[in-house]
Amino acid sequence: MTQKQSNTATMLPEKGPLNKDGKEILLSVKNVDITFGKGDDAVRAVKNASFDILKGETFSLVGESGSGKTTIGRAVIRVNPCAAGEIQYKGVRISGKIPRSLDREVIRNIQMVFQDPAASLNERATVDYIISEGLYNFHLFENEADRVRKVETMIEEVGLLPEHLTRYPHEFSGGQRQRIGLARAMVMEPELVIADEPISALDVSIRAQVLNLMKKFQREREITYLFIAHDLSIVRFISDRIAVIYKGDIVEIAETEELFNYPLHPYTRSLISAIPIPDPKLEKHKVLFTYDPSVHDYSTEKPQLTDIGHNHFVFGNSQEIEQYKAQRETGVPLRSITIAKEDQEEPSAAAEDTTVDEDFLKTPIHDTGSIWLAVLCFFLPPLGIVATLLFKHYHHFRNHRMCKKGTIAGFCVLGVIVVLFLLFLLLSIL
Repeated sequence: MTQKQSNTATMLPEKGPLNKDGKEILLSVKNVDITFGKGDDAVRAVKNASFDILKGETFSLVGESGSGKTTIGRAVIRVNPCAAGEIQYKGVRISGKIPRSLDREVIRNIQMVFQDPAASLNERATVDYIISEGLYNFHLFENEADRVRKVETMIEEVGLLPEHLTRYPHEFSGGQRQRIGLARAMVMEPELVIADEPISALDVSIRAQVLNLMKKFQREREITYLFIAHDLSIVRFISDRIAVIYKGDIVEIAETEELFNYPLHPYTRSLISAIPIPDPKLEKHKVLFTYDPSVHDYSTEKPQLTDIGHNHFVFGNSQEIEQYKAQRETGVPLRSITIAKEDQEEPSAAAEDTTVDEDFLKTPIHDTGSIWLAVLCFFLPPLGIVATLLFKHYHHFRNHRMCKKGTIAGFCVLGVIVVLFLLFLLLSIL
């Protein structure tokens, strides 16, 4: 579709344009600036943002608080105006002033799930009305029976019951309210859903349920997600591609595993290093990678988002881009998580509990440190010596420690038994 067509269209086409790989581009953000305020008080919240979201994928936008993630999401649903650039949906411009018929189609096809499940629901409306509001506005039902059927089917799909429809939002927990917000969006049968940190306000046990529910809808309805978050560990689970944003600038875009294996921009590395390690001993000695913006010298040449190959885009000037390309072409994954060695003055037994980064990352998947290894080595201490040495040689550090503890305990008990036997024998002779 030409630029002239995209500016004059009044309806959305059935399909969007295709990229170089033949995949349909559902949403395009092109050189978008978003500014709040006027004159000297103006704040440029988003600067020259550009990315494409392909149909059926989960595209995640990650960054710290205040980086501009939600601002971009709200611009896509036409809440925040663009100061420059444009946003296209299926090749049709949807930013700025557009015909009312096109505006209604955009609202119908792009839905949003908000961060705060309490503030995003009308406390004075029943769940039935909250979910049905979009159906009423766009008359997406044939008759009252059809509307009730659609609402009841949707409320069951999100894990709630039809009797919940007569209740009010304050009667539900945070996780249940978020399910209601998800049902409100999905009942419209959208093609694109903007999920603005939909799980950050939920308990850890509920987060996985909501994420699995979103993935279920994606499989069954071919829904595309723009997933906004700050937690990279969650994003890795759900995303196909990830864009990292820092103070309004998108600094890196890549496929999920590509980004985690080759985090080229230092800000991306700092985000990955902040992911908590489940082992408290390793987390205690983890060295955070701190991003310092002063390492960039953009006084002579302005940076731009550049494709360095492998569908990997990085923000930098020409000198930095060459360095990023050289790093990527080595094919050696970059380590962002570093575990410091303990002080040499501490006991050696404690020092063995913490390993350097390379050993931690090389630890095999079966290195679980099972208690049954300690039990086995307790009853068979000679075998425990062999197992301890083998596990240490093959970097099974948790198994090594468990076998060592069991072997030492076994020899101690065996020694006590031998001493008691000798004493008993000596007393019987005397």
